[in-house]
Amino acid sequence: MNRVDDIVPHWAQRTPDAIALKEPGRVWTYAELDALIRKTAMLLAERGVRGGDRVMILCENCCGAVALYFACTRLDAWPIVVNNKLSEREIEDIRAHSGARLVLRVNGKSDLAACIASAEPNARCAPEPPEDVAENDVAALVYTSGSTGKPKGVMLSHASLMFVAAATAKARALVPEDHVQAVLPVSHILGLTGVLLGSFYAGACVHLVPRFDPAASLKALKDDGLSVIIGTPSMYAMLAEYAARKGATPIPAPRLRLISSAGAPLDMPTKAAAEAAFAMPLHNGYGMTECGPTLTLTPLDAPRADCGIGRLLPGIEARIAGDGVGELFVRTPGMMTGYYKAPEETVAVLDAEGWLRTGDLARFDGESWFIEGRAKEMIIRFGFNVYPAEIEGVLNAHPTVARAAVIGRMKDGNEDILAFVHAA
Repeated sequence: MNRVDDIVPHWAQRTPDAIALKEPGRVWTYAELDALIRKTAMLLAERGVRGGDRVMILCENCCGAVALYFACTRLDAWPIVVNNKLSEREIEDIRAHSGARLVLRVNGKSDLAACIASAEPNARCAPEPPEDVAENDVAALVYTSGSTGKPKGVMLSHASLMFVAAATAKARALVPEDHVQAVLPVSHILGLTGVLLGSFYAGACVHLVPRFDPAASLKALKDDGLSVIIGTPSMYAMLAEYAARKGATPIPAPRLRLISSAGAPLDMPTKAAAEAAFAMPLHNGYGMTECGPTLTLTPLDAPRADCGIGRLLPGIEARIAGDGVGELFVRTPGMMTGYYKAPEETVAVLDAEGWLRTGDLARFDGESWFIEGRAKEMIIRFGFNVYPAEIEGVLNAHPTVARAAVIGRMKDGNEDILAFVHAA
C-alpha cells in the first residue's frame, strides 16, 4: 500500500466480508465500501472532477463522507473535508481560497448520488498539475486558521498520510479484530489520519459517531465491542462526569484496551478523572496539522503518570532551540508539502532542510517530551521566563477551579501575570 486509495481495495481483496464501517443503522464490509468508493468516483468523474481539482466535502461523520474522500483520492483530486458546523462565512472563505470545483454537503441521511448530481461545478476551477511521483500528489487539503485567523490550506501528500497512518497503527498495536470509535470528526486531521486511515491501514472496524453524546458512548462501550477510543480531553472529562453522575464507574467496557487523548493539551484533573472512570491509563500524544498530524505518543507498555506527550514516532526527528525549555522544531516523513497558494507563509515555518518551526515550547526529560505552552505566550517577568501552562496546571488542579487561563500584560517595561479563572 503506497497511496491512501490503496488501503480499502487491499482489505477488500484480503478480507472482503470483514466489517469496515459502522454508522447508526448501517454496516459496511470492506468489499461493500470498496464498491461504494468506485461508484462514487465514477459519479464525480461524470460531474467533471479531474486530477488536481479541489473538492469540498461539508460533512458530519458518515459513510458518505468517507466514500467521497476516498473517491477523490482515486481520481487524484484534492479532497477538502470540512466540518459542516462551520459558519457560512468560514465555508465561503475556504471555497474562495481553494477554488473548489464542487462543494458537496453530506450527512448520514444523504443520498450520495443525488448530492453529487445536484452540485454545481465551478467552471473556473483550474486543476493543479500532478507530481512526478504519484505518492507525492496531494491526498488532503486541510484548512487551519492558525494564529493569523485567516484560513491556510495545508497540503498533505499520500506519502505523508500513509506514513502517519502506518506509524500510529503500529504504535497503537491496531489489528483487524479492533473496533475503533471515530467520534473525532473526519474533517479534523486527527480524525481523518489518526483514527480513520490508521484504523483502515490495520484492517480494523471503524464506528462512525456523527456527534458526541456521553450516554450513547457508554452504551456503545458496553454493547458494541469497542476496543479503542481516541478522543479529546474534553470528551473524556464529559464521559467521566456523566459516568460518575449515573453511578456507572468503572465504566462497563468488556473489550476496551486503549484510551488515548489527543487534539488539545491534557491536564492532570482530566487525566485522573478519566483513569478512575475507565480503570486504565489514559495515553497521550502530540501533533500538528502540518505534520499529518501525529508526532509523539506515549508507549502502550510505558504509560505516563503525568501529562507527558510520550516519545517520537520512529522516523521523526526533533530538536529544541536552546537548553531546557525551548521552541520545538520537528522533521518528519509526514510533513506537509506546504501551505496552498502561500509560499511566503510556508518558508516562514519550514526551512530548506525540512525542519518545521512548531511555535510550541517543549522540553525532554530523557524519557518523554513535554509541551510547556506556545512560544508567543511565554511571559518574561523580571528577566525570568514564565510559562502560562505551568501556572494554569496548578490553578486547574485546585478543587474550586473549573478552568483557568494565564496571560502576560506589559506594564512599565515588565510583564504582569494575569489569571482568568472560571470557578467550579
